[in-house]
Amino acid sequence: MTDLATQLADACRAAFEAEGLEARWGDVKQSDRPELADFQCNGCMGAAKQAGMNPRELAAKIAPRINESEAVDRVDVAGPGFLNITVSNAALAKQAVLIEADPKAGGGAAKDPEKLVIDFGGPNVAKPMHVGHFRSAVIGDTLVRLLRFLGDDVTGDVHLGDWGLQMGLLIIAVMDAQPDLPYFDASAKGPFPEAPPVTMDDLSTLYPMASSRSKEDEAYAKRAQDAVAEMQAGRPGYRALLQHFIDVSVAALKVDYGFLDVSFDLWKGESNVDPLIAPMVDALKTAGLAVEDDGAWIIDIAREGENVEAVGKDGKPRLKNPMPPFMLVNSRGATGYHATDLATIKDRMETINPGRILYVVDQRQALHFEQVFRAADKANYIARERLEHLGFGTVNGKDGKPFKTREGGTLRLADLNVMALEEATKRIGETGLSGDIGEVEKAQIGELVARASLRFADLQNQRTTNYVFDLERFTSFEGKTGPYLLYAAVRIKAILRRAAEQSYSAGEIVIEAAEERKLVLAMDGFALALRLAREKRMPHYICEHVYGLAQAFSAFYAACPILKDDIGAAKRASRLALCQAVLHQLETGLGLLGITAPDRM
Repeated sequence: MTDLATQLADACRAAFEAEGLEARWGDVKQSDRPELADFQCNGCMGAAKQAGMNPRELAAKIAPRINESEAVDRVDVAGPGFLNITVSNAALAKQAVLIEADPKAGGGAAKDPEKLVIDFGGPNVAKPMHVGHFRSAVIGDTLVRLLRFLGDDVTGDVHLGDWGLQMGLLIIAVMDAQPDLPYFDASAKGPFPEAPPVTMDDLSTLYPMASSRSKEDEAYAKRAQDAVAEMQAGRPGYRALLQHFIDVSVAALKVDYGFLDVSFDLWKGESNVDPLIAPMVDALKTAGLAVEDDGAWIIDIAREGENVEAVGKDGKPRLKNPMPPFMLVNSRGATGYHATDLATIKDRMETINPGRILYVVDQRQALHFEQVFRAADKANYIARERLEHLGFGTVNGKDGKPFKTREGGTLRLADLNVMALEEATKRIGETGLSGDIGEVEKAQIGELVARASLRFADLQNQRTTNYVFDLERFTSFEGKTGPYLLYAAVRIKAILRRAAEQSYSAGEIVIEAAEERKLVLAMDGFALALRLAREKRMPHYICEHVYGLAQAFSAFYAACPILKDDIGAAKRASRLALCQAVLHQLETGLGLLGITAPDRM
């Protein structure tokens, strides 16, 4: 189906073309003055200037042509030549019927579907996830849902951090704690025990201890560096231990991600591309792209105008627009994040061949990704413009700084989930929404409310901005919150249940009241919201839409009785059909946000 804005734009473009003018002047948008009209076209000013005409006279010629459209009730010329367009009640009724019947609830489809990989999550093996991983998870997961919904072919990859120094630190920490394990026999080739020698709790304790000690004990740090070098070189015992670390960590990650209803198609990590790195490095050297620099191998990715020598205000030399080189192999002969990220791109192009790769990672990693993207372009793996870093802001405390626990530590994602569940359960009890619901169902509803609270609180913000963490506000059933939206959906479900109990059913939609018009117009904006969210990679457009839809329904519900006997059977049937259409679209939109509404609360 086609939204009204698109239908009207087609009519306006045809009208301009009929006057011998460019179709582009017929763009239409929702009216800035909804009390005057539903939509507006401002093209007459630009078109008249280009054609040397009077804008208002041109508008007077264009208006009757637009008025021929079936969707239009009237077109008014305002000001210097604005075209104010009011849609007919019949067109609104038709649109509501189409939305209710459409599997996508009027959400539309992408005109240019693509094959994409979305890299999001990025947790480190053996380290508990924190609130920063939460943002990457819910933004990335929502984009996966949205793009697939609109027709894109999407693969989501968690991209585990499982290859760096932390692995060496864990190996020697386990070695010191359990020295008799077979993994530490340098001559052992395996097979090794299938059961892991550590739990996630063990890893959560061992890593901070080992990391802290390595900063004070040079010999200990050297042991860790040697251990990771041996692991990367293929020592069987260390590789087996690494796999245990990964397996234990992934099991814990799936629990935390599961609470948020976040999933991935691929659970690959840096270690998966290890076999590709040596031949990749050799090929880059042979091609002359990698050059030796003070014992390291680098790729010069600076462009014209970057790394230009200049003199600062203090009279000292400096670099203008500095762009550090891409570090392929460091002076110790080791590879790091640059190499593994480049090899991952190579792997994705060879195994998936996407048209575009998106990275949902903290905005503070912008320089790193710019370096990786330029290197991938120079290596001819994929063009720079087909790689996108979708950076996001931080979750802050009320002091405006990145959110910390009361003890000053980083908030673990598992603890965040527990806090949200406890607060949601408390709110359900305080508001008396639970009624006669049993304990098992109440617990299920609590999880849905907690998830809606967390996901909507994050996603409603423009992706690139920071926001303040306020769990009490996020879990409120009032205001712009996830629980408010759940309540709106549950209220509609309750209306439809009561109607069924009274043998009332939906019927032909007839639009009469102003609130009915506004409700359908709100629904009609769904396709535009999804288009903007896809084009800009910004889920907050979906949040704005579902919240506006819930508000429009609330106004409709307050002004237009639905189940009262005195309104007449036809009107009741029409309004029940509107309820069905709104519920269909509201649940569809919430589903794109990873939010599920319960049947009752």
